[in-house]
Amino acid sequence: MKSEKISEAVVRRLPIYWRYLSELQRREVSTVSSQELGQKLDLNPAQIRKDLAYFGDFGRKGIGYDVAYLIEKIRHILNLDQQINVVLVGAGNLGHALSNYNAYLKENLKIVAVFDAYEPKVGTQINTLKVQPMDELYDTIKNHNIRIGIITVPEYEAQQVANQLIEAGIAAILNFAPIILKTPPHVRIHAADFTTEMLSLAYYLEEGKEDSTDGE
Repeated sequence: MKSEKISEAVVRRLPIYWRYLSELQRREVSTVSSQELGQKLDLNPAQIRKDLAYFGDFGRKGIGYDVAYLIEKIRHILNLDQQINVVLVGAGNLGHALSNYNAYLKENLKIVAVFDAYEPKVGTQINTLKVQPMDELYDTIKNHNIRIGIITVPEYEAQQVANQLIEAGIAAILNFAPIILKTPPHVRIHAADFTTEMLSLAYYLEEGKEDSTDGE
């Protein structure tokens, strides 16, 4: 891998490549070119080649990319060749949906524990997971070597939950609460704000407005 800093835009495109390559593998397609990838993913082939070149020389001139080989390389780059345990805090409707989706994941990225502060929810079952009380959060994260946290609690609880996750050793958080979390520099935060996304979509409903790709 090149020593230069990899942009977030590149990292976010890697799962898109991996997902389509996995589809090709299921269809028993053995090789694919950057032009074919670009056409299917609506991306510039040169951008795809540049993205992948950050991590190594995976393609062969005149042949393209070996699908199975590239899948394994991207899995390694994304750390999916190891077990990554995830904790979810907030066993409401969204928390239930995410935990249920967990059963369909085939990669080594799994929600292994669910927590909630609301006592009637504690002890209830979501698939194979039992909702735990918040006072077990710290020990569970430590004992199961959990590195990623998902927050699906109301806005007014989110910062406190984030603080508890970080104190227990969580290194990355996916936040569904509509609030900007304050965290130390070493903790990675990705926000999934449905409200913001819907509001921004509304902008494009007016005829004639187009998406801008300036400043990727």
